[in-house]
Amino acid sequence: MPQADLSEKLRQRLVGSVRAVFNDVEGGQQPVPPSDEALFERDSPIRMVHADVVSMMVGGIRSLLLQMLHPHALQGVLDHSNFRSDMHGRLRRAARFIATTTFGHRDEAMSAIERVNGIHAHVDGTLPDGSPYFARDPRTLAWVHVAEATSFLAAYVRYVRPDMPNHAKDEYYRQFAVIAKALGADPVPVDQSEAEAIFRELRHDLAASPQAREIAELVLNQRPEGAPPAVQSILGSEAVALLPPFARSMLGLDRPGLIALPARAATWGMGKTLRWAFRQS
Repeated sequence: MPQADLSEKLRQRLVGSVRAVFNDVEGGQQPVPPSDEALFERDSPIRMVHADVVSMMVGGIRSLLLQMLHPHALQGVLDHSNFRSDMHGRLRRAARFIATTTFGHRDEAMSAIERVNGIHAHVDGTLPDGSPYFARDPRTLAWVHVAEATSFLAAYVRYVRPDMPNHAKDEYYRQFAVIAKALGADPVPVDQSEAEAIFRELRHDLAASPQAREIAELVLNQRPEGAPPAVQSILGSEAVALLPPFARSMLGLDRPGLIALPARAATWGMGKTLRWAFRQS
């Protein structure tokens, strides 16, 4: 078989494997088709950041770890989610929401946002101290959003575009704010400086707990269907390395030691390979 044919066969196999991780292929689910009538233009910062598979996986893990430090977000997961029994399904649904709102037709994007708002309207309960929580609380949603936005961007800059201009980073936050505001989050950053300020402000709402540490262990030890175990270990190690020191301390996690450099090199290599497979520059 000619070298070009072997290369194409390998490329298609890699693409198929990744799509199987993020889509319920057996159930007939197809990847979200990119639209020219999406909420955001092609090649805009949010579409570039959210298109990179490996940095989004690292950023997604980092984001989940940060989110579980918020008592309201944590309790909502504990009370209203099958996270423990179907972590892969939950993560797959979250990834599809991001894909739909970033790349899908604007009507599909808004429909996805409305569905999430409808679900959140029925998610409420009581914290261990007796105080109430509501998934539609703007400040809780703000922490979920800022954890995601800072995590996705940090991973993208680390593995894909270390020289990303500040104006492009600001535009990323401005674009992502469109989705966050439609979900009811407040305050929502529209540039880097606001993201840093809101992150510092909302940090005061966080709390360490055995439950947060338990979820962190589940997240770091998950084994998504179709993904080699070593891959998850490497990505998890990188996500922990990207966490702020205070978050690692609250979750009882150690900064990766000797594995740090090999894990970073492996993550960079995976990202480069998958960008080749998906024909991304």
